[in-house]
Amino acid sequence: MALFSSKPARRRPALEVPDHELVGHLEAAVEVEGKMKVSTGLIRLDGHFKGEIFCDGFVEVNEPGEIEGEIHTKWISINGKVKGTVHASEALAIMEHGVVLGDIYTPKLIIEPGGYFDGQCHMPTPEPEKSPTPDVL
Repeated sequence: MALFSSKPARRRPALEVPDHELVGHLEAAVEVEGKMKVSTGLIRLDGHFKGEIFCDGFVEVNEPGEIEGEIHTKWISINGKVKGTVHASEALAIMEHGVVLGDIYTPKLIIEPGGYFDGQCHMPTPEPEKSPTPDVL
């Protein structure tokens, strides 16, 4: 029985999301300015993007990726740097080396140790569960 393994231990991802097909990748040496729209899938950003991102799937900002502007998505994982406003309708995770400078709007926020956030977090107020009303005779 081996007590130690040469394989690194797999970390459980901080953000559990459905499987997404990679539909776009901005490489580290690429700089783009403008508006990006992604209807489904995963967009991976390792370069510099300035502008607006609209994604109905998953956005992944990796090191050394840097985003300046506004992001609207379902899920986002940040291990690079984001300056601006982030709207994540499902969840937002700031990973170990992630930096967010700006306001965020999400119902679920995860910040790993080492992650940095400077701004305001806006979370929707959960609606109380409605109990069925008894029929009155």
